[in-house]
Amino acid sequence: MTGTMEGFSWKLFLLSCLVVVKSFAQDFGQTQFICTSVPKDMDLCTATMQNSGPAEDLKTTIIQLRETVLQQKETIVNQKETIRELTSKLSRCESQSLPAAAGPGGRRPGSKNTMGDVSRGTTDTLAQLGQTLQTLKQRLENLEQYSRGNNTVQANSLKDLLQNKIDDMEKQVLSRVNTIEESKSGSRNDTEQRNRVESTLTSLHHRITDLEKGKDTRPTDKFQITFPLRTNYMYAKAKKSLPEMYSFTVCLWIKSNASPGVGTPFSYAVPGQANELVLIEWGNNPMEILINDKVAKLPFLINDGKWHHLCITWTTRDGMWEAFQDGVKRGSGENLAPYHPIKPEGVLVLGQEQDTLGGGFDATQAFVGELANLNIWNRKLSITEIYNLATCNSKASTGDVFSWTESNIEVFGGATKWTFEPCRSAN
Repeated sequence: MTGTMEGFSWKLFLLSCLVVVKSFAQDFGQTQFICTSVPKDMDLCTATMQNSGPAEDLKTTIIQLRETVLQQKETIVNQKETIRELTSKLSRCESQSLPAAAGPGGRRPGSKNTMGDVSRGTTDTLAQLGQTLQTLKQRLENLEQYSRGNNTVQANSLKDLLQNKIDDMEKQVLSRVNTIEESKSGSRNDTEQRNRVESTLTSLHHRITDLEKGKDTRPTDKFQITFPLRTNYMYAKAKKSLPEMYSFTVCLWIKSNASPGVGTPFSYAVPGQANELVLIEWGNNPMEILINDKVAKLPFLINDGKWHHLCITWTTRDGMWEAFQDGVKRGSGENLAPYHPIKPEGVLVLGQEQDTLGGGFDATQAFVGELANLNIWNRKLSITEIYNLATCNSKASTGDVFSWTESNIEVFGGATKWTFEPCRSAN
């Protein structure tokens, strides 16, 4: 009997715990509770009323425990985020220090750059060339001083020797730079070094030009621009734009033996149209003139290494055009961009074809050779006027919208100016 009563009391204890747990679970969700025993002779309801104090304590304890668990959960989440960041950083460090799988082109991302030694050698070579140019510059300064005090045959001979030496050095430097650009994109140091060398070359050639001019004895239109190599950075640019034109004549002296194609003697781009007016011969195509991206093939044969005089006339009415080589009409046509006036506010570039306004040069379309006496008129010249230009007749006119004078043209990237007498040099 005693065992029966003890079992019954134990059941009452469990029942009391279940009632309390169920009541608290409804209020507080899934939590852990602590049960208090109830005397076996006491009524459960009475016990609950009498033990309301401990129950309140239990409730408070449960709330505190729940808040602690939530705080710990938040701490764990923050720690997981920290661990994730540290793991990511560790992975990046490992990828930089450990050999990686070969990527496109066979070079492993993050691996040692095997071109480092080559780059240093290239930089050293350019530095040596730059020092040589500085030496030539000093010799030029001595030559200038000597020429001012002694205008003799010896001074002129020394000037010519120095000029030839600088010309040879220019070709070496530009050839080296061109090879670097073709083999790799090049580092910032290489680009800066190249710009310094080109700047020195341009400065030297300008000073030689000034020396040749003497005391402004040389006419400002008696010069040529030389483009010795096919690059995407060597060019000349007109300082002013062209006006709107409903007809034009463009004439120039040109010398080249480049193959295939001499490249782009000049290009005129306007906002929204890079091919507003372009003269180009590239690849195995004949020389072409483009107006508003419309094309006419020209009957010119000029890549023989000799000077030639070219003239092209055009009128917007019916798109009529004519082509003259060495003062003789070689061809004509129509329907070349009819009723499309040449637009103003553009950029006129010599030696490069523009893909964007004033830029976007492509080395494969660059001009190689020499240009001189580029003049543009906003009218169609007569056959007599064109013949006078080609034969250097004293009655020949100069362009009314663009004239060939040194003050109208800037050169960049190693393109150079030399003295030029059209017919005397051509013969």
